[in-house]
Amino acid sequence: MNRSAILHIPLSQYAFAEDEHTLRIRLRAQKDDIRKCTLYYGDRVDPSKQIHVKKLEMKRIAADDLFDYFEAKIEDAYTRVCYYFLLDDGTDREYYYERNFGKKITDNRTEYFQFPYIRREDIISMPDWAENIVMYHIFPDSFATGKGVLSKQSKRRLFREESVVTSCLGGTLVGIKENIEYIVGLGINCIYLNPIFTANSYHKYDTIDYYSVDPCFGSMDEFKELVQVCHRNGIRIILDGVFNHCGSDFFAFKEVLVKGRKSRYYDWFYEMPEPICYSDPPSYEAFAYVKEMPKLNTGNKEVEKYFIDVGTYWIKETDIDGWRLDVANEINHDFWRHFREAVKKVKPDAFLIGEIWEDAGEWLKGDQFDSTMNYRFSYLCKDFFAVRKMKVSEFDHQIQKMIMRYPRMVSLMQMNFLDSHDVARFLSYCNGDKRKLELALFYLLMGVGIPSVFYGDEYYIEGQTESEYRQAMPWGQKENCYGLLREYINIRKEHSAIRNGSYRTILCDDEKNVYVFARENTEESVLVFVNNSEEEFAYYIDQDEILIPAMSGKVYPR
Repeated sequence: MNRSAILHIPLSQYAFAEDEHTLRIRLRAQKDDIRKCTLYYGDRVDPSKQIHVKKLEMKRIAADDLFDYFEAKIEDAYTRVCYYFLLDDGTDREYYYERNFGKKITDNRTEYFQFPYIRREDIISMPDWAENIVMYHIFPDSFATGKGVLSKQSKRRLFREESVVTSCLGGTLVGIKENIEYIVGLGINCIYLNPIFTANSYHKYDTIDYYSVDPCFGSMDEFKELVQVCHRNGIRIILDGVFNHCGSDFFAFKEVLVKGRKSRYYDWFYEMPEPICYSDPPSYEAFAYVKEMPKLNTGNKEVEKYFIDVGTYWIKETDIDGWRLDVANEINHDFWRHFREAVKKVKPDAFLIGEIWEDAGEWLKGDQFDSTMNYRFSYLCKDFFAVRKMKVSEFDHQIQKMIMRYPRMVSLMQMNFLDSHDVARFLSYCNGDKRKLELALFYLLMGVGIPSVFYGDEYYIEGQTESEYRQAMPWGQKENCYGLLREYINIRKEHSAIRNGSYRTILCDDEKNVYVFARENTEESVLVFVNNSEEEFAYYIDQDEILIPAMSGKVYPR
């Protein structure tokens, strides 16, 4: 038995409460090492001198390239739980508890693993509607000016007679509203908009005024109307909040540039040495060394209050349904805790997504974000579907590792995507092979997490550079996969197991490049077939032959 590979961490993704009487307990072990894993648990304040324990056989629920993962679900009246494991590798049996491994288990219950108290306040909870999200990600400048049309005309507007704001391709909020029928027809029920607040640049990540809609995009009344139209059509709206940095024309920064330390806003910025050099690179902290994006000091209580007020204002004033928070990993954790508390007080079912490209466990404990942008998912899909440098078994191992890094309810809520406004279009990685994109879109809709489609992927947009992957929506282009994507979305909507079920590997055929997995919940079991090869594949279930054409996917309810 390889003890060094065995891992359990209390109060983590290895031990978490789903409700006040349900705990999920996980254990990691070396792959193919442990044959049987048994969980023993009891009331840690049992009044008896000898604690009464119950046992559960743990199931092997996942495996990656190095480890197996076992899980058991404790459903009991206990609110205070202690527990330990009995591990069996076929030749040896060992107890595993907080202090050590041993052939015998100690009578001292305080040396067992502990779940001190299942407090309802600490249980990670998600908005009820989030489980059903199918997201459409819109870059406002590039989407539409009217119904099925984008002007592709740049704009320059004067804001408050002192700042010039611009757009590149002419997209507007009215244009989005006039294409709601198109979005509804696709099966979308949530729109994520890149920033719409007044800003100098076309991308709007250099905010001037957090309380107004950029004049190039429209007006506050037009945005309110867009939200209302979306809600009438069963679509939620999530806005992009840029609170890590502001634009160079933001009122506080403009005063600091003039007055330096004498400005009352000097401490609104993070590391602002004197003299202040507005140059490339700047002398002060800024987003990615961009002088037009000075970094805000969100640890300053005035700054914290200002942006929390921004966060709640847009919910109160326009009834948006959540926020995607830009550069979330460069902002202090307490800011996000306070931001979440304030936003949820105004709208308890608001959905909060952090832009964090790496593992985000520190932000996903239920006190900051509900979800994060899952770039890991996009990287794996690129390697498997687009460039094919990953075998089926390798892809499965990495997907399982991705799922197991968070508590179950958190993994189900991760924002999955193939591409975004910050990376090359997925079809470019596919070298223009549309079948690869279509198969990746199929997996996006069938996998664990919330699927998000970047505008225009259904029109086969390509692009490696910023101007290319944020290019104009090609309205009217005859070649598209709109109907196919709608079919995939409908499949997801029809099967609750795909939206909230477990993920179990059935087949990894490296030779034929075929992948089969099951999505399962208490209501149903669904087999998902992914044929990432150039040949038709046949699979037999109870003597029934299922044919999966080359480069395609299929769902089979069991």
